[in-house]
Amino acid sequence: MIDRLTLSRWFYRLVLVALAVAILFARLLPLDLGAGRLPGPDLLLVLTFAWVVRRPDYVPLWLIGLLFFLTDMMLLNTPGLWTLMVVIGTEFLRGREGSLREQSFLVEFGMVAGTFVLMMLGQRLLMSVFLVDQVSLGRAILYLLATIAAYPLAAAVTVYVFGIKKLQPGEDEISGHYA
Repeated sequence: MIDRLTLSRWFYRLVLVALAVAILFARLLPLDLGAGRLPGPDLLLVLTFAWVVRRPDYVPLWLIGLLFFLTDMMLLNTPGLWTLMVVIGTEFLRGREGSLREQSFLVEFGMVAGTFVLMMLGQRLLMSVFLVDQVSLGRAILYLLATIAAYPLAAAVTVYVFGIKKLQPGEDEISGHYA
């Protein structure tokens, strides 16, 4: 018999994969809403970060790498570069999950927004070093701002729709009750 913790981990991993497939499918649809439209947020990224901050055991490193590498390949981005930035960003936040448990949402939001900014700067720096064509800086900043603005909504959906809440100090992972 499988225990509840393992079952919930695999359930939420499958939910994240299903969400990633749905988001990727929507991004691949041939919809052109005009050349001058604003770039939308990276929904898979904000959902992944919200899950990593709340329950890092639900989103293992191999799953993050696999999902974002698949996204890079399907969207014809530079293979593996954004995946590398996402893996570094999620591992940075995973290491601070214990201290973020006790902090307010504003501190969490600031930490995640700073991580987004550093990820974008790292990607642009590496693309500049290797002389790879990039989108304009203005468009990249609009994309970054849209992604940062979408994080509170993703965090709310994570908590209120999917029921993924931060474990409080002393709380049991399996039952959700205090020891």
